[in-house]
Amino acid sequence: MEEYLKPIFDFSKEWYWLPLALIYVGVIITILAENRNPTKTLAWLLVIVFLPGLGLLIYFFFGRRFQKKKIFREKNKGEHQVFYERWQKERPLLEKNLELLDHSLGDLTTAYRFLYNENISAPILNNQVKLLINGEQKFPELIEAIKNAKHHIHLEYYIYETDKVGRDLISLLIQKAKQGVEVRLLVDDFGSPKMKKEEKLMENAGVLFVRFLPVRFTSLSDSNFRNHRKIVIIDGSTAFIGGINISGRYINNGENAVFWRDTSVKIQGRSVFLLQFQFWLTWHFSEGSSFKLTDGYLGLDRNVIGDAAVSFALSDPGSPAPYNMEAILIAISRASKSIQICTPYFVPSEQISTALQVAAASGIIVELIMPMHSDSYIVHHASFSFLKPLLKRGVHVYLYEKGFMHAKTICVDAKLAFIGTVNMDIRSFYINFEIAALINDLELCKELQKQFELDKKDSLFMDMKYWKSRSVFKRGLDSICRLMAPVL
Repeated sequence: MEEYLKPIFDFSKEWYWLPLALIYVGVIITILAENRNPTKTLAWLLVIVFLPGLGLLIYFFFGRRFQKKKIFREKNKGEHQVFYERWQKERPLLEKNLELLDHSLGDLTTAYRFLYNENISAPILNNQVKLLINGEQKFPELIEAIKNAKHHIHLEYYIYETDKVGRDLISLLIQKAKQGVEVRLLVDDFGSPKMKKEEKLMENAGVLFVRFLPVRFTSLSDSNFRNHRKIVIIDGSTAFIGGINISGRYINNGENAVFWRDTSVKIQGRSVFLLQFQFWLTWHFSEGSSFKLTDGYLGLDRNVIGDAAVSFALSDPGSPAPYNMEAILIAISRASKSIQICTPYFVPSEQISTALQVAAASGIIVELIMPMHSDSYIVHHASFSFLKPLLKRGVHVYLYEKGFMHAKTICVDAKLAFIGTVNMDIRSFYINFEIAALINDLELCKELQKQFELDKKDSLFMDMKYWKSRSVFKRGLDSICRLMAPVL
């Protein structure tokens, strides 16, 4: 028997490199054939070539295109058609809304028109909005709204921790389910892995629970694509959206080691239907038990009247274009006075970086707040590598020192606000499932600007002098980490 196996062993010993070389060639051809952004293509080629073996694993987990994008696009075409037909009937009203926005927003209306023309979202007027700073403001509002729910409660979160905040909320959801309210909870499997016990409790009580893209051995290639959204929809007329997950860390009551600075917004009005439809799509994509968007899900309270114009920018790895990034680019390019940005991670695309530099060089006050210390070593150093050209062109950069800046907000000309889950990085623009509310409400923008000024007081102002004072080692590390920026 050994005599028969010996030639095989000898061949393998001498020619082991051949199948490996074929795999490498195949991967490289695949990367080139996908016609990605040249910078991203080069970054992946460097990873493959200079990290033998390990580079292939990194590409397998983090580099492959979203394999389920066709499923996400094709699934539930019938409901898409119903939505499109409803949209067509509303077009005269929506066009009128855009005309009204032209008077109050001017060129910034282009951001709304872009999302409308791309059939991503619609400009809905007369909503009520309330800015919620940190968990201390969001969670009481959320709990109260859930207690008052009559028909349904839909939650979609990236991180759901089973600490006191998470357990208390689950108890309330179980209570509402027993009262006959439909409760659906969708969590990202990667961001919320420790919910087995709670999952059983909810299922027994009638709470419908679904995991988004479960991380299994057979689906590891899709594990890089995560649902980063944080939204709640109650009775089709009240919604919450922003950067705050379900976790006690967001409540700054002195019990946590780090002060967590974040922002959400409560929205009431007809625009909530747009969020409802997106939740419906994601729920069914995640193979949750089917339900139809009947009138009960479209808003029980049609009498909500406010001053806010609301739309939503959405994107996912299967999107034909990075709609969130493009909506932000449009707003930056149409700014006339000021741009204020809060972000925990700043690894911008070339387009965003250029747009901010051009805006600042044009005399627009461009201000950016990011953390002094991050929860990601590589991303933090990569972020610093992007700041030097911005500083040279007049962008004001502030490093938040009080704690961790986790808010994802943009305020343009004190007229248009972006509040959602979108970080200023490649991952949010191209890889994650993300969402942001576009809000035109003068009072909310005024509050957002006021909070921005408060955050600046808790931040260190970075200028070129500070930049040059950083050690050569740190700046070199920034540059090395930047090489990974296209694949972070």
